[in-house]
Amino acid sequence: MKQLALLLRTVSAWVITLLVVFPLIWLVLTAFKTELQAIRVPPELFFTPTLESFREVNTRSDYLLHAKNSVLTSVLSTLVGLAIAAPAAYSMAFFRTRRTRDILMWMLSTKMMPAVGALVPVYVMAQTAGLLDSLTALTVVFTLSNLPIMVWMLYSGFKDIPPDILEAARMDGAGVWGEFVHVIRPLATGTLASTALLCLVLSWNEAFWSLNLSSAKAGTLATLIASYSSPEGLFWAKLSAASLLAIAPIVVVGWFSQKQLVQGLTFGAVK
Repeated sequence: MKQLALLLRTVSAWVITLLVVFPLIWLVLTAFKTELQAIRVPPELFFTPTLESFREVNTRSDYLLHAKNSVLTSVLSTLVGLAIAAPAAYSMAFFRTRRTRDILMWMLSTKMMPAVGALVPVYVMAQTAGLLDSLTALTVVFTLSNLPIMVWMLYSGFKDIPPDILEAARMDGAGVWGEFVHVIRPLATGTLASTALLCLVLSWNEAFWSLNLSSAKAGTLATLIASYSSPEGLFWAKLSAASLLAIAPIVVVGWFSQKQLVQGLTFGAVK
C-alpha cells in the first residue's frame, strides 16, 4: 500500500507539473511559428522555427521602449515601497499597540477590493494632475498597490527578531536609525530581499493599471502584449513572441533568486 501511495503521489505530481508548464511550452512553440502555422488545425508540433515574429515585435512595436518602462516602474516602485514599508513595519513590530493588529488587517483588506473599483477615481486624479501616460503615475499606483503586502512581509520578519538585541543596542547608545541600519538590516536581509523581489515581480506583471493609465509613451510590456489583440483578431505568433520577450527577464531574475524569495515568504512560519 505504501508503494502504491508513493506511485500515486508521484504520478499526481507529474500530472500537475505538466498542466502548469504546458501553457509556457505552448507559448514558446507558438512564438517560433508563422501566423499561418500558429492558427493551423490540428496544431503543428514539428515545424521549422522562424524569428519572424520576434523581428516584427522589435521593429513595429519598439520592444526596448516598453522594456525600459517596465524596468523603471518596477525598480522605482520597489525602492519607494521599501522606503515607506520598512519604517512602518519597524514601528509596528517593535512599538506594538492594541491597534497594531487592526491596522495590519485593514491594510490587508484593501487588497481584497477589485482594482476596477478604484479605476475611475484614480484615472480622474491622474488626468487632473496631468500624469496620464506617464511613468510617475504608474510608479505611484504600483507602489500603493504593493504596500500592504510589503508591510506584512517586513512586519512578519521584523517581529521574529529577538527584542533583547535591540535593547542591547539601545544601551550602547544606538538611536532608531542606528538600530535599523546596524542591527535590523543585517538580521533581516533575507526578508528585505524577498520583499523587494516579490514587489518587483508584482509590478512587472501588473497589467490592469498599465493598460488603463498608459499608452504610447509610458506603456509597459503588458501594453505591448495587449497591442496584438485587435478588432481584426489575435495575432497568435506575434502575441506569443511579445509575451515570451516580456516574461523572459523576470523569469531569469526569479530563477536565480528563488532561494531568497522562498526564504522570505516562509520566514517566521516555523519556530
